[in-house]
Amino acid sequence: MAQDAAPVLLVVLARLVSSTWHEGSGYYTSESHTNEVYTEDVPPEPALDYRRVPQWCATLSIHRGDATCYSPRGGSYRSTLGTRCELSCARGYRLVGPSAVQCLPSRHWSGMAYCRQIRCHVLPAVLRGSYVCSAGVQMDSRCDYSCLTGYQLEGDRSRVCMEDGRWSGSEPVCVDLEPPKIRCPDSRERIAEPGKLTAIVYWDPPRVKDSADGIIKRVTLRGPEPGSEFPEGEHIIRYTAHDQAYNRASCKFSIRVQVRRCPVLKPPQNGHLSCTSDGNNYGATCEYQCEGGYERVGTSLRVCQSTQQWTGSQPICAPMQINTDVSSAASLLDQFYEKRRLLIISAPDPSNRYYKMQMSMLQQAACGLDLRHITTVEMVGQPPHEVGRIREHRLSPGIIEELRQFLRLTRSHFNAVLLDKGGMDRERYINPVNPDELFVFIDTYLLSEQEAARRAQSGDPCE
Repeated sequence: MAQDAAPVLLVVLARLVSSTWHEGSGYYTSESHTNEVYTEDVPPEPALDYRRVPQWCATLSIHRGDATCYSPRGGSYRSTLGTRCELSCARGYRLVGPSAVQCLPSRHWSGMAYCRQIRCHVLPAVLRGSYVCSAGVQMDSRCDYSCLTGYQLEGDRSRVCMEDGRWSGSEPVCVDLEPPKIRCPDSRERIAEPGKLTAIVYWDPPRVKDSADGIIKRVTLRGPEPGSEFPEGEHIIRYTAHDQAYNRASCKFSIRVQVRRCPVLKPPQNGHLSCTSDGNNYGATCEYQCEGGYERVGTSLRVCQSTQQWTGSQPICAPMQINTDVSSAASLLDQFYEKRRLLIISAPDPSNRYYKMQMSMLQQAACGLDLRHITTVEMVGQPPHEVGRIREHRLSPGIIEELRQFLRLTRSHFNAVLLDKGGMDRERYINPVNPDELFVFIDTYLLSEQEAARRAQSGDPCE
């Protein structure tokens, strides 16, 4: 009867063992390599192996693992009483439970364990980048990182799921290290405007593009704005672009302003030039003027053309022609209007002591007289032998009489009068005047602004 009862007892033991023993990892072996979360399957129940007798505990069989057993009765026995089995899992699986179990008198194993597949956590998404894994989140799966165009990877380029269920390395980031792309306008050359030494120059703003997010934070200009007036010479315009990551890039171009110039004109002898603008640039106008006592022969104005040549030809300053064959004293004086100052000297006769003294002093100061545009008019003697002259030109008795009456000059004694270039009576003398005193008076009160400026520029050639 005991023999009949033994099999029944083994069946009951098998059921008890199967109700407490689990094996396997719980993962499908055919899963796809994606970043998905898996659930574990319930391990299959171990089955008893009745081929080996005698058998006390159920035969161990671990899914995805191995049991190495040592029995007191020898190596051929794997489940006899007292058998000790060391448990291990295949690569990629981790043992859950005790690493060794023993067959007990109660016909139970001393513990339970199973093999679970090793998995790492799902990697977080990378801002402005992505990753591709070779085997999802399983052990030995390698995930390679990449960034969007315009961004660069900082950190580990790849991570591997290790045996401890953790990823190697650390999480990388995608950063914008690439500067924006900027292109300036082409360099350009402009001709200064007529009569000016400058040119107004316009240009389009630079073309700027960011290879990362396409956002340009600001573009700064170093130099004048478009539409500014540029002087002669070369000017560098520089632009700098900044993106959101504070990367920057610069570009530059040049603006060259050229002033077209004619040959420098020289003033005529006994004359001077008065020019606009810079004197010889395109559009400049030069006016020729002669010194007092000289008259211009030729064109008065010349203009610098775009061909860098002057219009007209060089005039000359010739001594003014004095016409004494006139009908009135007014006509005679008009010839000197705004050209010469007149020192009119009257004496009763050529032997007059004051007259001789005056003429001697004036002859020694001829350079100073000409520098100050002074012409001497002499009226000496009594009618009908009275003589009037301007240099070598004789005056008629009628003109002499009109001048005496107009200027109130007597024949009875020495007297003189100084007329300015406008014909106004500015000073009278009853004694011979020293040329130095005369020159100081003229330089102080009668010089025009233009005369004073030329004198200051050229100095006193008579010293």
